[in-house]
Amino acid sequence: MIEISTPAPAVLTEAPVVAELVRNGFVESVHHASVVVTGPDGSVERAWGDAQTPMFPRSSNKPMQALAMVRHGLDLPDDLLALVCASHSGEPFHLDGVRRILAGAGLDESALQNTPSYPLKESEQHRFIREGLPPSSIAQNCSGKHAGMLSTCVVAGWDISTYRDPAHPLQVAIREAVEDVAAEPVTALAVDGCGAPVMAITLAGLARSFGSIAAAPVRAPDSEQARIATAIRNAPEFLGGTDRDVTALIAKTPGLVAKDGAEAVVAVGLADGRGVAVKVADGSGRARMVVLAAALRAIGVESEALAQLEHSPVLGHGQPVGALVATGF
Repeated sequence: MIEISTPAPAVLTEAPVVAELVRNGFVESVHHASVVVTGPDGSVERAWGDAQTPMFPRSSNKPMQALAMVRHGLDLPDDLLALVCASHSGEPFHLDGVRRILAGAGLDESALQNTPSYPLKESEQHRFIREGLPPSSIAQNCSGKHAGMLSTCVVAGWDISTYRDPAHPLQVAIREAVEDVAAEPVTALAVDGCGAPVMAITLAGLARSFGSIAAAPVRAPDSEQARIATAIRNAPEFLGGTDRDVTALIAKTPGLVAKDGAEAVVAVGLADGRGVAVKVADGSGRARMVVLAAALRAIGVESEALAQLEHSPVLGHGQPVGALVATGF
């Protein structure tokens, strides 16, 4: 029996219906989500649902985690720094990149402590199974982050065997970075799917963080935040993968940075300092990009990627008979 120590937060319980699955004109299912837009000064400009109670951003926290690493000596080219921010697909170039990060610190993949898994990309999963390759830490989507954590520990002179401990200097530094760019305290800690700590902030804090990072190349071009934004923009395929929606959104929208996370979280920062964050209450990933695309259109963002992201057809006997559509924006 798992003890539930806190009630469900308002970001979940007060989330409005923002997407409907329509089949032959009949609404078959709905998704509730909270969405927030923050302005260049970090204030909340628009919100659908609650934006002020804590939630776990999951992998959407990775750019802030990478920010802490850069602040403490991690120095990588853009492609590898984007990989540190990534939930990668496990394509060969991702795995090669992780090995390059580790080798630069005098380590190999045996040092990784993230949970062994097959790659996210289906064709790579099939290849692993076909070739008799077991699930591995390097193939798991968080291996770039963990390689970056290990490399940072080597540079800073910190113990590499306990780097996942919330009391480790690395995790303390990550908490400080998250609180800095979110401009609010971390209110809860948990163990993420990969074994590293995940830190709770509000949806507004998440959007604020991404707006700050995205604006940094103009506001503070020599800053660590600017390094993160530049890496993500210059190597979006390392952040996601060759056929990932988050990669397409970054690649096709000038000045935008983004990161998706488990349990249907996604966050975006725009070059003018605005931020957008989405949390689908039921954790279903199918609605997150449809909702995000609608929110971006609602605040005047234009990108050829949006037409693709907001189009999610419903099939009947292999033919389009409806769609998952955003509503209320």
